[in-house]
Amino acid sequence: MYHPAQSLSSPRRGKHKVFIGMAPGVGKTYRMLEEGQQLKREGFDVVIGLLETHGRAETAEKADGLEQVPLKPMAWQGRSLMEMDTQGILDRRPQLVLVDELAHTNVPGSLREKRYQDVEKILEAGIDLYSTINIQHLESLNDLVHKISGVVVRERVPDRLLDEADEVVVVDVTPETLQERLQAGKIYAPVKIDLALQNFFKRQNLVALRELALREVADNIEENGRESNTQNYCNIQERILVCVSTYPSSIQLLRRGARIASQMNGRFYVLFVAHPHQFLSKAEALHIETCKRLCEEFEGEFLRVDSESVVAAILDTATQHHITQIVLGETRRSRWQLLFQGSIIQRLMRGLPQVDLHIIATDLAVDSLQR
Repeated sequence: MYHPAQSLSSPRRGKHKVFIGMAPGVGKTYRMLEEGQQLKREGFDVVIGLLETHGRAETAEKADGLEQVPLKPMAWQGRSLMEMDTQGILDRRPQLVLVDELAHTNVPGSLREKRYQDVEKILEAGIDLYSTINIQHLESLNDLVHKISGVVVRERVPDRLLDEADEVVVVDVTPETLQERLQAGKIYAPVKIDLALQNFFKRQNLVALRELALREVADNIEENGRESNTQNYCNIQERILVCVSTYPSSIQLLRRGARIASQMNGRFYVLFVAHPHQFLSKAEALHIETCKRLCEEFEGEFLRVDSESVVAAILDTATQHHITQIVLGETRRSRWQLLFQGSIIQRLMRGLPQVDLHIIATDLAVDSLQR
């Protein structure tokens, strides 16, 4: 278990631990409180900055004995609403503060618009912090979550919060367990249960969101591991790069690469290398746009790079995006070109010894590799 530092006067930035889950009700807040209680028993100064129990008795009981920094009343549209008192937390200066629902939007008129901005202020003061969030609140996943669930998530946080966190914990349960909790009234009020089961909490939605949460955290761990060991790091997730050109056969090549990426459950990239001194015809430009559209349909990332050397562009792109497999067509270079300029495949193999190359048959050749 991660322990906060015991020094109260250290100028360091506070450490941030994020508890993330696929949906409401997985137990993020309960787990955060559980760890907070354990640290309190070990002698650490732990307080609650903001807690949302949503009427869940077990969650409220788990907070017993933990000091709650008084909330701050905010007047809005004739009502008094309670918000986290960030200044009160800074004045109290605990070793660890627990903050629920990181993506929350503060009441209009608050000093900061979003709760995550308050959290950053607390961390800057050197106070350690635990927070909770659901996967659908990450900015970059907003469109994908809408595609999965049909729900537009209004409250979002920048992905950097997860990237910059010192520790990220996935609080995971099976979709069946989550649906059971919902039906037992442990997530929403009884009047909302049937509607939730028919919409956001449908099994296929939960399966997809669960995979999304697990993959996001796995990617986060992988990126951190790579940064700390750039020389010998072994990629966990496959990353497939397809090299396309202006020739019609590129469409077939792209589809072949997409199938490989799907079978390996890997990330999918498509690369087009444009010569800076050669202009595309209208038909060629439309073809490249078609490749881009197909790439996006396959949920891949389309990369266009200007370079006089296709091989150099592939090498740079593969290194930058940590590619594990490259799909390209068999070159139609003449024997004289191979004799004087060398085999492109051999050059890629020498430059990317840890990357697997898939060379597709001649009728699917990517003729732009002739440069």
